[in-house]
Amino acid sequence: MTIELSQLTKKFAALTAVDAIDLDVGEGEVLCLLGPSGCGKTTTLRMIAGLEWATSGDITLGGRRVNDLSARERNVAMSFQFYALYPSLTVAENLAYPLHAEGLSSSQIKAKVAETSRVLQLDPILERRPGQLAEGEKQRVAVGRSIIRDPNCFLFDEPLSRLDVQLREEMRGEIKEVLQGLHRPTVIVTHDQLEALTMADRISVMRDGRIEQVASPHEIFQQPANLFVAGFIGTPAMNLIPATLTGMDGETNATFALEGGQTIAITVDPAVARLKHGATVTLGIRPRNLDIVHEDVSDGLSSVIDIIEPMGAETLAHLNDGRHDLRVVTDWRTPLEEGDRVHVRFQPGAVHVFGSDQQAVRSA
Repeated sequence: MTIELSQLTKKFAALTAVDAIDLDVGEGEVLCLLGPSGCGKTTTLRMIAGLEWATSGDITLGGRRVNDLSARERNVAMSFQFYALYPSLTVAENLAYPLHAEGLSSSQIKAKVAETSRVLQLDPILERRPGQLAEGEKQRVAVGRSIIRDPNCFLFDEPLSRLDVQLREEMRGEIKEVLQGLHRPTVIVTHDQLEALTMADRISVMRDGRIEQVASPHEIFQQPANLFVAGFIGTPAMNLIPATLTGMDGETNATFALEGGQTIAITVDPAVARLKHGATVTLGIRPRNLDIVHEDVSDGLSSVIDIIEPMGAETLAHLNDGRHDLRVVTDWRTPLEEGDRVHVRFQPGAVHVFGSDQQAVRSA
């Protein structure tokens, strides 16, 4: 079973919420639709489920075009941000409810409830009602109602958004473990990048109804396709610095001029050598790929420590030279003082270069 979207578009009057996207989800694959609010990810999910009709394009489930089928006929399981549990029914009855419409015998329903309860560790609360449950327990029951059937695919809309930090960490692992054993294509909508990075086999980053990049979590983080993905993925966010290419020494050694008169010589992708001298670019580097040193360096910048944020094993330092803000993550034992002038070295091979079109300048 697979999910395929081809030129899928959804318009609300003059607003194009989803703009001709192409996407596929393989059997057993977990794909996260990730992006800011209003980017079209939930509308895409609702079109797959049959809760919104596509304006144009095709939705194919298991090789069958389903655009004209109702949500019930598509046989998908969808879990919403709000749990939608029946308050008058026990956990066991909530789990069993979707099975009654499938004509299963009472013994078959009982067996499925028992298996789902075992997988999600619901046995101690089967006789409780939703009003007697903690938030994490309600979430597990909602997931159980989705997986207890044998649907063509699983669709989750912000499944963990109502949980506190500790519960979210626990549930990410639990849901991921459950999905690995179901062998069905799964789409998860989230605005939480950590959720996407930890749960997904692939991530589709969306903006303004379009897909900016589809790749594995590692590739999305290490090789962002453009400035939007680079700035959206990563905590703390990637440093993005406007610069001008002023020279190349060989294929990978580039010199850039920054506003304010500072220059930097760094190792770059060979594709940068194809740019014209004087080209306007943006340099991107993650806070953990910067080293604070106290001597002047050619492969770095001079700046002043503005704010220090302790983060336990690490420290986040905010630097400012009057023109550029830099975030640097360093070991907590690194001696830092607000107001100190320091030098920040760019680690070799860690710099991303984005052209004037905001696309990554990178070898194929």
